[in-house]
Parts: sequence; C-alpha cells; structure tokens
Amino acid sequence: MTSDGWNLTKTPGHYISRIARALMRIGDVRLREVGFASGQLPVLSALSNGETLSQSELARLAKVEQPTMAQLLARMERDGLIHRVPDPKDRRSSLVFLSDAARSRVPAGRAILRQANRDATKGMTDAEVATLIDLLQRVLANVNEMDR
Repeated sequence: MTSDGWNLTKTPGHYISRIARALMRIGDVRLREVGFASGQLPVLSALSNGETLSQSELARLAKVEQPTMAQLLARMERDGLIHRVPDPKDRRSSLVFLSDAARSRVPAGRAILRQANRDATKGMTDAEVATLIDLLQRVLANVNEMDR
C-alpha cells in the first residue's frame, strides 16, 4: 500500500491484467498441440465458418493496428493456416480465408479453450460464472467507452 492508501491488489484492473496474461500463456501451451496460438484466436474465430474478410476488417474485429494484423497474417500464411486472394473490389487489397487444414483443427482448438475456461472457473457454480461474465461484459463496455 502506498502512502496515499492506494493498493494495486485491490483494483479490478490488476486481476484482469494478470488473468489475461496467464490465460494467453496457458492457451499458447495448450493450443500448440493443434498448431494454433492465442494471438491467432481473433482471426481463427472470425474466419472459422468459411468467412472471407479483408485484413482491415480483421484488424478492426481484433482491435489491433493494421501493421500488427499484417504481421500476424504473414505468420499464419507461412504456417499454412490462411490463404489470401486478391479482392475483386480493390486490387490493392486481399481477402483472407482459413486453409482447409486450419478449419479442420478449429473444433479441437475450441475444445481446448472450453476446457481452459472450465479450469479457470473451477469451483464456481453456473450462476457464479454467468454473474462473472455479466460483470466482465460491463467492465469491457466501460473500457470501450474510455477508448473512444
């Protein structure tokens, strides 16, 4: 505790940050068996049902900058997880879609993530998990408002 009475461990942001980093680290370890990484989840999720999106649409959905998405897509393309085709509406742009190999592994990846969420909420009732989700959604909405 500081001289002004502030205590980092008594703030939601402290725990949200620690949980997010730990889940990313654990997710990377667990997802490695199916050839995915936590950082790829926004792209995998957005494209998992056969969608084809532009890099800018994926960056917007993932809430990352264009250069960050470009690097992620380059690695995913190198690893055979996505393919790109020219955008017929804009020749300067390309459309991105999952490879057949990646799409076939998405169900296994989802199972891994479901288990990780069960592990993270172990000892909580379904009602407590629902309350936690509701509270986190409200915090996220507040943070999104701050980010405008």
